[in-house]
Amino acid sequence: MTATKKSGTKKSGASGPDPLWLFADQLGPHIHSCDDHKDRQVLLIESTAALARRGGHRQKAHLVLSGMRHLAAELGDRAEFWQAEGYRDALVEFGRPVVVHEPSSRAASRFVHALHDEGLVSEILPNPTFALSRKDFETWAGEGENFRMENFYRDQRRRFDILMDGTSPAGGKWNYDAENRDSPPKRETLGVDPPWWPEEDDIDEEVRADLDALVDDRPDVRFTGVDGPRQFAVTGDEAQKALRTFLDHRLATFGRWEDAMMGGDWTMSHSLLSVPLNLSLLDPLDVVHAAESAARDGSVDMAAAEGFIRQIIGWREFIWHLYWHFGPGYMKKNELKAHTRLPDWFTDLDADAVTARCLSDVLAGVRDRGWVHHIPRLMILGSHALQRGYDPAELTEWFRANFVDGFDWVMPVNVIGMSQHADGGRMATKPYTSGGAYINTMSDYCGDCAYNPKVRVGENACPFTAGYWQFTHRHQNMLKANNRTARSVATMNRLKDLDELLEQERARDEF
Repeated sequence: MTATKKSGTKKSGASGPDPLWLFADQLGPHIHSCDDHKDRQVLLIESTAALARRGGHRQKAHLVLSGMRHLAAELGDRAEFWQAEGYRDALVEFGRPVVVHEPSSRAASRFVHALHDEGLVSEILPNPTFALSRKDFETWAGEGENFRMENFYRDQRRRFDILMDGTSPAGGKWNYDAENRDSPPKRETLGVDPPWWPEEDDIDEEVRADLDALVDDRPDVRFTGVDGPRQFAVTGDEAQKALRTFLDHRLATFGRWEDAMMGGDWTMSHSLLSVPLNLSLLDPLDVVHAAESAARDGSVDMAAAEGFIRQIIGWREFIWHLYWHFGPGYMKKNELKAHTRLPDWFTDLDADAVTARCLSDVLAGVRDRGWVHHIPRLMILGSHALQRGYDPAELTEWFRANFVDGFDWVMPVNVIGMSQHADGGRMATKPYTSGGAYINTMSDYCGDCAYNPKVRVGENACPFTAGYWQFTHRHQNMLKANNRTARSVATMNRLKDLDELLEQERARDEF
């Protein structure tokens, strides 16, 4: 496939500033239309080789292509939109050096620096999509190796003056997490106003047809999951509508139930902003200041606003910076010696092969839309994988590929550090796993499940309950040395049916 210009003006001469090449996760107006770039021509490149190499969920491919094509249409004559086998092919054919912002992955960064050495890229600018620069994070981190998000989050609040009254946190508390852990209400849905939903257009129809043709024509292009209607914003205007709908109609109930799970209400009060944020359609500081304004004017309570702000300015930024700070060797961390390959039903997103209602429903959510919120990710998918000893590097790639918001920088620290404790505690103070009791408390899954969360041995033994004790037994030396988990080991040692449980779980091949 040769490089082909699909839209834009005729190739310009060498006058004017070098054009700005935008990656697919750099699509926001605060990037391409800021003072530094408003007079620049914009270059957008669709690479078939990148699609084939990265694969992943079909709906993620749709979102990325739809976002790029919508921006090309929005910018009109200011943008040139190219389709090519590889990025280099298009840059050579484009015929002018370009400036580019530092990409969001190490592999893409190495590639861009090689292009700079070749003269195809004239300047590499800092990544503009996070509030805190990488240089400022390294100053904050110093020589540290073990990091706690709460310390970083408080410093972010002070640095950017978010929810602060002078030098004190607004409302007198830094963290309202204790108020944001309610079990789901005893009804089928949360009953809140729906999120903003996009309306597909001709560009989406074209993207879908092109992806169908690509799969038919290229055996090296494989997607996971199923196709479906686009459910996330891919333009700056759509992202603003999604943000406004969340702030005006859903933020008030977000905090209280942010850790709950409901089988009949996958959106609950969640913002569904992770995709537009990770496509850089929204400036994170604009988002958190808007949420702060809602708390300041009394539209929502402090706990709801703080919980959401912590996700954006705390957790999201923390994960981004640790991706770079920990370096490429972090992907090889496997302190718990977990080497079990992911089973076929897991990699195939075969929810129908799973009996446990929680695991089946969450896996179906990944298959059908490439998205579930943070608690199903951590306490269903991640906890299951931790208990069963799935290989953390393979699991990290699975999360990256199958989640529509799962870019390279997102998953390593989230999965290897937080979810699988494979870094030995550099990032989290304890492994995050639980028995069925937690799932029963925080969800509505257990009531009509074939397994009983209170039963650990027998035909209806919950695989999470039994799996929790199997995991505890396997790693008892590590767990009893940690004051946050030592009690679990003591409790395990009092179980009269422990040997029977361990034998049962060694033979378990159905979940």
